[in-house]
Amino acid sequence: MKIKSLKLKDFRNYDFLKLDFAEHTNIFYGDNAQGKTNILEAVYLLGTSKSHRGSKDRDMISFGQEESHLELIYEKNEIEYKIDMHLKKNSPKGIAINKMPLRRASELLGMVHFVFFSPENLDIIKDGPGERRKFMDLELSGLDPLYLSDLTNYNRVLNQRNHLLKEIAMKPALRDTLDLWDDQLAAYGNKIINRRSELIEQINSIIKEIHGKLTGQKEELVLFYEPSNKTVPLEEAIKRNRDKDLRYKSTNVGPHRDDICFMANGIDIRTYGSQGQQRTTALSLKLAEIEIIKTATKDHPVLLLDDVLSELDSKRQNYLLDSIGDIQTLITCTGLDEFISYRFKVNKLFHIKSGQVINEN
Repeated sequence: MKIKSLKLKDFRNYDFLKLDFAEHTNIFYGDNAQGKTNILEAVYLLGTSKSHRGSKDRDMISFGQEESHLELIYEKNEIEYKIDMHLKKNSPKGIAINKMPLRRASELLGMVHFVFFSPENLDIIKDGPGERRKFMDLELSGLDPLYLSDLTNYNRVLNQRNHLLKEIAMKPALRDTLDLWDDQLAAYGNKIINRRSELIEQINSIIKEIHGKLTGQKEELVLFYEPSNKTVPLEEAIKRNRDKDLRYKSTNVGPHRDDICFMANGIDIRTYGSQGQQRTTALSLKLAEIEIIKTATKDHPVLLLDDVLSELDSKRQNYLLDSIGDIQTLITCTGLDEFISYRFKVNKLFHIKSGQVINEN
């Protein structure tokens, strides 16, 4: 898969922007706060319907404007597609592929595949479990439509059950209706847990070699999926926690509480790993993500690197750049020093300054 062009109108600090991408390496450089990350955000938004920053639609529209228009043209299996997206301040976004409107934004997932790597991703290991669940859910939702459906249904049931738990405090007779929601929660929850566990097994089959090379074979990395229900079947765990759920008016067990454990030489990297170990683990995870997408789709994802090279030492920089190979890559950086000592072929070079993009090739 290759992205061919991007067009922005009234998005962030761009009144209008039209970019054509090279098939391999595209570098955007310039000082901070000039608009480099905004370009990667737009590309990622057009492939996932979400900002990697978690921004709301209205916050991405240029100041003083009511809406924004984005367009991405990409090629997949030698067929060209166009994604159009309209962001509006006071209504849901509109999305169309080849002029055919999508009913739901989630239908966009799986159309294109991006691997986004930013300095924030380096904190996925030490951050809370919510970020690690988000990683699994985004990965699986883009590769497996059934997973996305199960996740959507699970979240719907979870929200309704939590609402019921609050109502029961005022109307105790409603407690008898919990069984219905518990059964549905367990049914969808088990599907999510099983698919996530399979994903972790896939990652383990890939990440050991990657991490070994990054650490000079000094560390052996293994991931474990940690369900909140431990070894107890989810159905039983939900029943056991019912009194606690009623007391806290919230569901305390299920895949929305699960986590991933990263163990290197028997040490839990999340808690006891050094900053260097945590960053190496995060880099290994992102490189494994590329391989998983390649295997699942029989195609290459597009790699988006947002100023991440400056956060890595030279050894990890070189390994990352070596790993890119023939993957189409968009890289942002403040300067070109990272590439001077490395014989790295740059196909297109863009200088970003105050919302203006200059093609220097």
